[in-house]
Amino acid sequence: MDVFDQLATRGVVPVISIDDAKDALPLADALAEGGLPVAEITFRTPAAAQSIAQISKHRPGFLVGAGTVLNVDQVDTAMESGATFALSPGLDPVTVAHAQHRGLPFAPGIMTPSDLQMGLRAGCKLLKFFPAVPAGGVEMLRNIAAPYLHTGVRFNPTGGVTPDNMATWLGYAPVVAVGGTWIARSEDIAQGNWSKITENAAKAVSLVQSLRGT
Repeated sequence: MDVFDQLATRGVVPVISIDDAKDALPLADALAEGGLPVAEITFRTPAAAQSIAQISKHRPGFLVGAGTVLNVDQVDTAMESGATFALSPGLDPVTVAHAQHRGLPFAPGIMTPSDLQMGLRAGCKLLKFFPAVPAGGVEMLRNIAAPYLHTGVRFNPTGGVTPDNMATWLGYAPVVAVGGTWIARSEDIAQGNWSKITENAAKAVSLVQSLRGT
């Protein structure tokens, strides 16, 4: 099972912006306690790389990836930090090619048929649909994806996904996992609200299980 297949078994990936690396391990533990040992740590803060490294080193059973990876240098940083996968809000062919060269599973962001076609040409089989809700929601994704489904392409919608609309997204078969920013918000991490994060993770897991009948 490759890393994106592992993400698919979870159905939801917490998308994290973390301001202080000292919070990385408590965060990982809170998510794992809620049954969701996976996170996309976004490169939106200076603490991202160190946070990924801390989790990778000290929580080896935790699936930690890098998000908002925008260039080849960040691909290298993600690899050196121990990230097992990476995602980007957009599609930069140079960055995608470098990630593939380094052996880092990489899902670039798409929003249009042209983006999708470029991703397929680059050999990507998982694409982040971003920003999912502002871009038109699941109906938009259905329409732009329809001509390409025979290729086996899969999607990770992120941006505006909530517990209230998760069922709609996961009800579309090519969507293997949604990105969830609500599970561990920056303010809850900074304030050490670990029980709330655990509760949010557990609710997300329960919802995915109920939707999939598992």
